[in-house]
Amino acid sequence: MAPKTHSYSVTIDWTGNLGQGTQSYTGYARDHLISAPGKPDIAGSADPAFRGDPARWNPEELLLAAIAACHKLWYLHLCADAGVVVLAYSDAATGTMVEHPDGSGQFTEATLSPRVTISPDSDAQKALHLHYEVESKCYIALSVNFPVHHRPEIIRAPG
Repeated sequence: MAPKTHSYSVTIDWTGNLGQGTQSYTGYARDHLISAPGKPDIAGSADPAFRGDPARWNPEELLLAAIAACHKLWYLHLCADAGVVVLAYSDAATGTMVEHPDGSGQFTEATLSPRVTISPDSDAQKALHLHYEVESKCYIALSVNFPVHHRPEIIRAPG
């Protein structure tokens, strides 16, 4: 069976021309809008360390959010298939990026810390194990060239 192919497209429109374009490094804003048909725009910029607007999403945050969201979606799928009833899910994901002397850089790791509440009759060991099964399924985590660590916490709801 041939693999399925999925295509995605977004538009990035730079909105940071302050009147002189890029005549100088400090003379323009890093602001942009990320858009796709039928969806609300995402206001983006650079990380504040790179002259960006701290009130807007930066690419590094969006990358980390994509990894965490993909993990969550696969985890919920696997739990539903395995009979583990998830009642709540929250992830305080973190990532580390190293900036090199020449200004280039790369992520060196990400850590997902999902806090999952399961129903009183769900199997907590199975719920924990399924986080590690996601590693072989999450499209985004499989696409990055740095390790994605997992520190899940499973909480059984009272009852």
